[in-house]
Amino acid sequence: MTLFRFSSSLLVATATAGLILLAVDPIGGQAQAPALTILSREGRRPLPLTIANDQELVVLDDLAAAFQLTVRDEPLGAVAVGYKGKTVLLTPDQALVSVAGRLVSLPSAPTRNGRRVLVPVEFINRALALIYDSRLDLRKSSRLLIVGDWRVPRVTMRIEAGDVPRIVVDATPRTESSVSQQNNSLFIKFEADALDLAIPAFQPQALVQAARLLEPVTLVIDLGPRFGGFRASTQPLESSTRLTIDILPSQPDAPATPPPSTAPPPDLSALSQPPAGLRVIAIDPGHGGQDDGVKGAKGTKEKDLALTVARRVKAAIEGRLGIRVVLTREDDRTVALATRAAVANNNKADLMISLHANASFQKAAIGASILYASFDREAEQLARSSLGSERLSAFGGGLRDVDLVFWDLAQIRHVARSGELAALLEEQFRDRIPLSAHPVDRAPLDVLEAANMPAVMLEMGYLTNEAQEAQMSAPEFQNSLVQAVFDAVVKFRDAPQGGTR
Repeated sequence: MTLFRFSSSLLVATATAGLILLAVDPIGGQAQAPALTILSREGRRPLPLTIANDQELVVLDDLAAAFQLTVRDEPLGAVAVGYKGKTVLLTPDQALVSVAGRLVSLPSAPTRNGRRVLVPVEFINRALALIYDSRLDLRKSSRLLIVGDWRVPRVTMRIEAGDVPRIVVDATPRTESSVSQQNNSLFIKFEADALDLAIPAFQPQALVQAARLLEPVTLVIDLGPRFGGFRASTQPLESSTRLTIDILPSQPDAPATPPPSTAPPPDLSALSQPPAGLRVIAIDPGHGGQDDGVKGAKGTKEKDLALTVARRVKAAIEGRLGIRVVLTREDDRTVALATRAAVANNNKADLMISLHANASFQKAAIGASILYASFDREAEQLARSSLGSERLSAFGGGLRDVDLVFWDLAQIRHVARSGELAALLEEQFRDRIPLSAHPVDRAPLDVLEAANMPAVMLEMGYLTNEAQEAQMSAPEFQNSLVQAVFDAVVKFRDAPQGGTR
């Protein structure tokens, strides 16, 4: 939200209605956008939306009916939106509205269509949020607006394919859930008022056929004909609750007597095991959600580029090395810096790479760079003085020593190995990816300081350089970068500690 001071006597209105707005499935290719559904204690009713110039708009009169507002014309074409004597002032063709002496920016200007005035749907959370006394939480990516203190966790799911498919469901903030089986479906019921749910697209499989929302708080997993049972476990993360469900296949009937000439199959289990030393890698696509990061002259957004490359790196490493790769964000959403390191730590990652794009006032600046964390002398002394261990009871009896270290100084123990990883990345980038004048450097990096493993930040290039913006968006560049990262990971895995060659 962008706010400016403005000399005006406009007052701020208040309202007490508690509502939840949800969007139904979009209707592609039409000017009519999917309607929002207003949920309140009195029931449900739709709020129509319209798409114009790639913006979702709502008619002020419809908004007034839903939120008990008044709409009246003012001199010079202005429009006043009021509630109990309080006013928001807007002017068609101006992307700024005045609220209580402040100017608030909208993504596009209000427009007139005959007697109707249409405003961007963001008007609800950017302007009405300032005159409501109830909390407004617009989650545009999931087409959800929460008004008031409702329990509506953000729920994401992914399916990890394999002989035993695994369904991973994360609920943020932490939310309890229960799993039950009814016929050929699993029902995951959350302790919430509604769900902000993202279901990925996937092809039906022999064990998992589909996933769907059963209003208001139940996620249903439809199972395939080979389903035999399931195993569920719950793990609390930094700010989320992770539910993991293994889908077990049914056991085929064994033949009465095996063919006498059939030799036992060779034991190939070692070939499918993760390589020693690296079992989990965390890839952090920088920015996301409301934070676009750097934006190039041709419209390339850092957050989109980082996520695209992160997915390519994940596919390459998992598909060719068998190492599990965890992304700190799977889609376009805001993730706090502390949460990114927490995802890597909670998944016991063996190394972490944070992907970004660079920017400079010098338009000719070009090239990738690799950064790893630096700390001031006082912080290093504090970390070293705090290092220690505590003997705790172990599960099943006995004692074990547990290392203790300040959370936000965890990276200090891994700076040397982080430098080795940075050097390997630079080595693999040469003759493949343009490098900056100083390709390896150290800097205070909030996103890495709490990472309890070797970690680096990779600036892939400069989006402020138009030529490199076009280059970074091309599949050829991304393929070369992914291969360079892949080769650096292999060398890091195979190199002894203290030497990268």
